[in-house]
Amino acid sequence: MPAPVLPLRQTYAHEGSNPFDASAMTGLYPMAPSKNLFYDRMLSLGLARVAEQAALASADFVGHGDEKAADQAAVNAMREQLNQLDIHGTVVIGEGERDEAPMLYIGEEVGTGNGPAVDIALDPLEGTTLTAKDMPNALTVIAMAPRGTLLHAPDVYMDKLAIGPGYATDVVSLEMTPTERVHALAKAKGVTPNKITLCVLERPRHEDMINELRATGAAIRLITDGDVAGVIHCAEPNTGIDMYMGSGGAPEGVLAASALKCMGGQMWGRLTFRNDDERGRAAKAGITDLDKIYARDEMVTSDVIFAATGVTDGSIVHGIKREPGYLTTETILMRSKTGSVRRMTYRNPVK
Repeated sequence: MPAPVLPLRQTYAHEGSNPFDASAMTGLYPMAPSKNLFYDRMLSLGLARVAEQAALASADFVGHGDEKAADQAAVNAMREQLNQLDIHGTVVIGEGERDEAPMLYIGEEVGTGNGPAVDIALDPLEGTTLTAKDMPNALTVIAMAPRGTLLHAPDVYMDKLAIGPGYATDVVSLEMTPTERVHALAKAKGVTPNKITLCVLERPRHEDMINELRATGAAIRLITDGDVAGVIHCAEPNTGIDMYMGSGGAPEGVLAASALKCMGGQMWGRLTFRNDDERGRAAKAGITDLDKIYARDEMVTSDVIFAATGVTDGSIVHGIKREPGYLTTETILMRSKTGSVRRMTYRNPVK
């Protein structure tokens, strides 16, 4: 009886070191399929489904005023779907410390354990208040990268600054004043400051900054929640946003940096601490330089996949649409390796 012919499989010069990197491809040779080899293109479709299922689970809570129930439904669905992926995943940005969150906590292992080792950053429902009040720009958000390549940002605040693609890396910085940033970006864009539009999270802590920005003549779009979407706006031409600035959650900063790495925008972040407990969180996360300014590629040091599904309508993706017997979602799926940005519509039959 002749020996079975094994399928051809592409091989890698450093197989197992980075399952996202196809640049080390050396050729084809016959061997049994490996459960540890995955391409980012294949992983990306699974990640999109994770975001979709979390959004669908939160659909019944849109506009019903219950933030906790909406968030818990998204968490349950996201975790269930992640555990079906052939990955050896570790949550590095999640719902909180293990003693604060029963599921999708920092350090939790997800996936079947049969695939590549990856870091996962997630926010099962970015904009719980937006969902509860049926306001724009609520999203389910998740990013995946090879193990050890996402910043383990503690649950503290981060000063954030972001711009879209096409500018020099030093055109603006966190060391500039808000006024200096507006004038520098206007000069780089070839416009006057009153032609610059900024996105800022509406919080009391930003009142002085907002007043300073208004004095430059720049326009300001205030958002009530959802600063991951706010940062992404910088890289989406149809939003009209040139720059994002202000402080928000550090974990959301890593998610936003993942998106901008795929879209070509730039971002900087600096952790801020209000007390010794927050400094202790940074130490636990392995952060020793508390004043460091992180560039985008220091928050996300390798290739990354990013997926977000709309829960409520927004300028990035449409929210969940209902029709008899169906729920329809829109997902944005991005890969930094190729720079691809896809929008996918999923029509899901419901019973």
